[in-house]
Amino acid sequence: MKLFKPLFLVIAFSIIACGMEAQNRNSIWCFGDSASIDFSSGIATPISSGMDGRGSCASIADESGNLLFYAATMPAYSATLAYSTLVYDRNHTVMQNGDSIFGKAWYQELVIVPNPANDSTYYLFSAGVSGNDFGLMYSLIDMRLNGGFGEVTFKNVQLQSFAVVDCINAVKHANGRDWWLLFRKNDYPGANNDWHSYLITPSGIQNYSIQSIGVDNVTGGGHTAFSKDGSKIAFTNWADVVELYNFDRCTGLLSNPITIEEDPGMAPYLLTWSCEFSPDASKLYVSTNATPSYLFQYDLNAANITASKVMIWSIDTLTSVLGTLELGPDNKIYLCNQYYNGFNTPYPYPDSVYNVVNMNLSVINFPDSLGLACDFQPFSFYMGGKRAYKGLPNNPDYDLPALTGSPCDTLVSQNELAGVAAVGSLHVYYHTAWEKAFINASNLKGKTGMLMVYDMQGKGVHSEPLRIQNGYFTRDLLMIGYAKGMYLITIQTEKERLTKKMLVE
Repeated sequence: MKLFKPLFLVIAFSIIACGMEAQNRNSIWCFGDSASIDFSSGIATPISSGMDGRGSCASIADESGNLLFYAATMPAYSATLAYSTLVYDRNHTVMQNGDSIFGKAWYQELVIVPNPANDSTYYLFSAGVSGNDFGLMYSLIDMRLNGGFGEVTFKNVQLQSFAVVDCINAVKHANGRDWWLLFRKNDYPGANNDWHSYLITPSGIQNYSIQSIGVDNVTGGGHTAFSKDGSKIAFTNWADVVELYNFDRCTGLLSNPITIEEDPGMAPYLLTWSCEFSPDASKLYVSTNATPSYLFQYDLNAANITASKVMIWSIDTLTSVLGTLELGPDNKIYLCNQYYNGFNTPYPYPDSVYNVVNMNLSVINFPDSLGLACDFQPFSFYMGGKRAYKGLPNNPDYDLPALTGSPCDTLVSQNELAGVAAVGSLHVYYHTAWEKAFINASNLKGKTGMLMVYDMQGKGVHSEPLRIQNGYFTRDLLMIGYAKGMYLITIQTEKERLTKKMLVE
């Protein structure tokens, strides 16, 4: 027992330390006018940055919580300034070749994604929202160059040329290594309900796909947020739409759309601005940007989510509008506020405009709690003399682990996942000589669905719609040209998901 107790304590403290370190890559936020927050100690501490941006920004730290670099749409807004993004190194100076990067000073048009091919290079994705400066582009940052301060080696490589909604985001694949990049097309004054995605793997940016789901979006301004475990995504837009979806980290597909708030179709609009999940994903918070501005909470466990809406705060003075909501590594939600002078929200701020509105963030201290028990404290986090606008960093959870027990956690486990297909039965047989997969499913629930094939890295290699007849589905799938190895055969219906492994020899 004398040996066991110290050993137990060492293991326990090691687990605690690992849990604390797991958030370190998200521990530095750079935003606003020279503002920055360091969460690495476990307590939010104001520090400084080198930027002065009203909106889009993103930052990333190393595994020890030290800032690597950050990006922001920096110069004052101009209708002709499409390449206004700068990349800054850890010393807050513009990185080598880090100027003139695509991004037009909006709010959620930048995101940094680590390159799964190695641990030293990073993608910076930029979305074009307005004017004639449309598209989705990426730049590549290599931290091995310039004495470890990094260099932008490629910039403004175009992936798409259409206008993109101001709501680009990314989330870890369920294998814990790859990434999904999600964005939407802006058809204003038209509308669409399309979600676009790329899969980012060691082989590069690939697997471009479009999924039509949910209500039509009619604006170019919006916001997306993933729940902490990546299983849900929320979308809001300036026409006051609030939507909730399930998200499959294996397939990159959205499902089960729930429209919490609809576009009223006429003024006055609240200008719904931002959304964020509570840590346990039981609550959704939404901020609005008109005057007056509101902060709402929705109970996602309620039978009627729309009816569960609670106004947490409103501000109707001519001094402030609400901006972005962001969940911090300390499990508190931070809300930025921009000063409103009665006519507009000035950017950049004059040197004379320092006040309680723009020098403080507001904080939801207990966001998992229902209603006013969430303990919202307006203007309670002092930023050390720095100022905020409407934007906080669009940082995905860089440390989100593999989804253990999922059909594609194969970088972590090769276990056959008993119970994945709890309803229905799926049988798959591969005939080597014929190079065919014989797929038979029975007792299926639903009438339509998708047949999908994935390799063991989670990359989709085949998909097709399927129709279920009396609970049965049969398919002989030709596999000529497929590399030898293990594959996952998945049937997804409106009501269930069944997966089996198949070896191509």
